[in-house]
Amino acid sequence: MNGNVEQQQEQEERQEEYRLLVDEIEPKHNIVKNCFFAFLVGGSICLIGQLFLTFFLTQGFGFNEAAAVTAGTMVVIGAFLTGIGVYDEIGRIGGAGSIVPITGFANSIVAPAMEYKREGFVFGVGARLFTVAGPVLVYGTLISCIIGLIYFLLY
Repeated sequence: MNGNVEQQQEQEERQEEYRLLVDEIEPKHNIVKNCFFAFLVGGSICLIGQLFLTFFLTQGFGFNEAAAVTAGTMVVIGAFLTGIGVYDEIGRIGGAGSIVPITGFANSIVAPAMEYKREGFVFGVGARLFTVAGPVLVYGTLISCIIGLIYFLLY
């Protein structure tokens, strides 16, 4: 019986040593700094989008058309920056601020495709293109159909 108690104490001591080691090695996150950079990066992306929207409005587009062209432009820019490796650096600095705007959606589509491009266009790029974005599209479409059905039935 005494042997079991000693083994249990030894096990607890090893677990405590392990916890101390993990606490020592684990990177420390500065939440205020991370929030600041997420706000700065996300806000900058949105500001650029607003500048495009304003530009397209001054070119004679109606609001709905300008919004659609702006969204398309931001997706193309996000995809391009992902393709040349810049968006990963923006994401490293801005964290969640880089994934919330529509450019983050473009990044989520292009990044897996870029990762598997060596496997070819069909089994690499084509198969992996919607790895991350696919569930977003599926469930977004499903929820919008359900909400539309509820709206139809109630009104």
